[in-house]
Amino acid sequence: MQLNASELRERIAPLFEENFQKFGELGAAVSVWQHGKSMVDLCGGFRDAGRVVPWSDDTLVLIWSATKGLGSACVLHVLQERKIDIEQRVAEFWPEFAQAGKEKITLAQLLSHQAGLCALDRQVDVLDHAAVIAALEKQAPLWPPGTGHGYHARTFGFLIDELVRRVARQSLGEYWRTTFAEPLHLDLWVGLPERENHRVATIYAAKAGKPPEPASFYRDLTKPGTLVRKTFTSPRGLHAVSAMNNPQIRAQPIVSFGGIGSASSLARFYSMLANGGALDGREFFSAKTMSWMTTTLTDGTDRVFQIPTAFSAGFMKDSKRSKRRIFGRSTIAFGHPGAGGSHAFGDPGNKIAFAYVMNQMEQSVLPNEKSLRLVDAIYDLL
Repeated sequence: MQLNASELRERIAPLFEENFQKFGELGAAVSVWQHGKSMVDLCGGFRDAGRVVPWSDDTLVLIWSATKGLGSACVLHVLQERKIDIEQRVAEFWPEFAQAGKEKITLAQLLSHQAGLCALDRQVDVLDHAAVIAALEKQAPLWPPGTGHGYHARTFGFLIDELVRRVARQSLGEYWRTTFAEPLHLDLWVGLPERENHRVATIYAAKAGKPPEPASFYRDLTKPGTLVRKTFTSPRGLHAVSAMNNPQIRAQPIVSFGGIGSASSLARFYSMLANGGALDGREFFSAKTMSWMTTTLTDGTDRVFQIPTAFSAGFMKDSKRSKRRIFGRSTIAFGHPGAGGSHAFGDPGNKIAFAYVMNQMEQSVLPNEKSLRLVDAIYDLL
């Protein structure tokens, strides 16, 4: 069903404004597309806590783990172009990966967080790519691969980056720029050029308050030795949110959580995915590759998040057991949220794409009501 742009704006604009007036938002932007066209683009608030610099149409901001969606699109495109199936084994393309009982792990298991490599036993720095890859090669799975899934918060980006390097002979950041960002004219970066820093909003850590649910996850997040704690602290480094405001850090192509861009470009990217992998007359993905994105590969209690989650090849999906849908009301919708409130997804069933970005983080790792109320409003109009 076709959304009406003016009706959509009338419904969403007041809710977006409430995010600032009632829910403590500092600066934010939301973008909604349908059928390859922009329907609504809104922005408001400020780029800084001093409320000096207004958020504008060309403001960029850190999108945290929403970067994983960009990275997943890259690795799936590499596989598509080289006619590699996701049921093939990772070690076919990355021989050193076969150590410590990982020789049978498939690309599908790796991409759907089933490989058991969410945390590292070795202490390595997040900015030392070679050391992280060596640690991943030596790491034994933390559970039998394929028997369940657990969110690979930090390691996921390194795993898919190395796959792109092995198969395409270039880094994932380079592949993103040449394959998607430049052809689609996306103001969306995995490794920000120095010249763009003047447009970036400062990101702020969540304010103290009552932790969201599930309580056990957030409790384990602060407890040394737990799987949750190890998952979110290995590889180590860049644990202070303020560190991500350093231009030298912004320049690093950190695939797990370092992407920087605008809501409109993030939504435009997902609009391409929501329209069968094509936009403006250019086809990026085949029907088979799109099915890898839309088909759920694992669904159940997440060993890290400790709630029901689901994943396709590289993207998050709504679990059949989720209490709260985060990707709209289509069973084939998929996307990837970012810590603190950023959120993005594509819905091929309704040809809808959505993106929400902000600079004042909330405590929640998964999307909160600031964006989900807007998503609900969109689907109420269908």
